[in-house]
Amino acid sequence: MSEEMKPAPAGPLGPPPAETAPHPPAPTGPAEPAAADAAGRSGSVDPEALRARIIEAFKTCYDPEIPVDIYELGLIYGLDVSADGSVQIRMTLTSPMCPAAGSLPPEVEEKAKSIPGVTDVKLELVWDPPWDMTKLSEAARLQLNMFY
Repeated sequence: MSEEMKPAPAGPLGPPPAETAPHPPAPTGPAEPAAADAAGRSGSVDPEALRARIIEAFKTCYDPEIPVDIYELGLIYGLDVSADGSVQIRMTLTSPMCPAAGSLPPEVEEKAKSIPGVTDVKLELVWDPPWDMTKLSEAARLQLNMFY
């Protein structure tokens, strides 16, 4: 063996430690779900967990004329979330002449994009079936004092 290749002599506590980068601290809290990885480093997300977080974001978005969030209003007709984090949203508005027609769909799209784990969002604005009061959730009917 050449001088360069000889192992270091063992000391009283054994051989000297190999030179390595310091270890990161061990996690101390509960494990985070894969969907919380905003960069998608794990390659896939839990679609159901991601879907639930997107719905929570939708519940912070309101139609300017009705004091109920768009999810409880029934404006979200479809929400598909893939394991790769791509999201497809089908939504409508209360009417084609809705004053929020220019602002509400982009706001919904941005809310979905802001969720960690979402990699792509496609929003489709649809008019069929037309929105009507039967689309209101029970919570929305209670909030609006509408019973039928």
